[in-house]
Amino acid sequence: MKNTAFTKFHEELGAKMVPFAGYYMPVQFEGVNAEHETVRKGVGVFDVSHMGEFWVKGPRALDFVQWVTSNDASKLVDGKVQYSCFPNGKGGIVDDLLVYRINAETYLLVVNAANIDKDWAWCNSQNKMGAVLYNASDEIAQLAVQGPLALKAMQKLTDTPILDMEYYTFKKLTFAGVKDVILSTTGYTGSGGCEIYMANEDAPAIWNAVFEAGKEYGIKPIGLGARDTLRLEMGYCLYGNDINDTTSPIEAGLGWITKFTDQKDFIDKAVLLRQKSEGIARKLVGFEMIDMGIPRHGYPIVDASGNVTGEVTSGTMAPSLKKPVGMGYVPVALSKEGSEIYVRIREKSLKAKVVRFPFYKG
Repeated sequence: MKNTAFTKFHEELGAKMVPFAGYYMPVQFEGVNAEHETVRKGVGVFDVSHMGEFWVKGPRALDFVQWVTSNDASKLVDGKVQYSCFPNGKGGIVDDLLVYRINAETYLLVVNAANIDKDWAWCNSQNKMGAVLYNASDEIAQLAVQGPLALKAMQKLTDTPILDMEYYTFKKLTFAGVKDVILSTTGYTGSGGCEIYMANEDAPAIWNAVFEAGKEYGIKPIGLGARDTLRLEMGYCLYGNDINDTTSPIEAGLGWITKFTDQKDFIDKAVLLRQKSEGIARKLVGFEMIDMGIPRHGYPIVDASGNVTGEVTSGTMAPSLKKPVGMGYVPVALSKEGSEIYVRIREKSLKAKVVRFPFYKG
């Protein structure tokens, strides 16, 4: 298992550590529900250094990003971030990712931890245009400081204004005395905040500064357990659960990051365009339980007669809502808001209804 630049801090704080995506990561500190609440109401800090970072540079950088990702990166300007995915050439998804435009010839791709090697191999295999690719994943540490008080606390550590930053933007700035830190606002929790990218060697000093700055706001470290419940309440997809190599972005409700323009050719364009125009057989939906039971990843979704029609991809007792919710693929006929579906939990078919994302309205 790899350690991150912050592992020793987690251990000192008594975190419950688990193997995750090849890393030794904190799953919880004081408990998932308490940590979840901290982020919804105050400010919490996640170590997300396990995420991968690829630089794409040179005069053909944009051409490469346009070919390998589903969204339209030509719409990006310096300082803007885009959510996107890598189509896999078979109608599925290699990974979902963030695309940062540093300038016209420099892009940063932020990918999921479990997929770093797969994504890196994929990007290299698709680089027919000769963009300059560099895998910086082992050199960069990242903290996600999340919650309604996060930016207020972090503003104390930089002279650059960050309080009014729009969602999905970033700035390169001096932070806690460290130059060229990237601070972005792409939160995965639905409660606002920022992400801080730094070199590994600057990580300990920045960790200490972040916790010192947030002390008056009740800042706390948060584990991966609460990260999962927070993102699920927002209906955000998790790779490996809700999307994978067999799910298309159209099926997953990610048509909004799949852009069909004359100027952009990309992997699987024809396949995905056909799905969009001709329709799909199944769709990812959100649902809340009517009968009492907690849906979990892999549980069957069945119809009123007990026939399996799909499966739960993510599910939990939502801490902010105090009710069980889930996500899963169902036939399109059952995907409309209000549709009744059933989840098989311990051999019982328990009633649920399809609801609109996000579950948590804030």
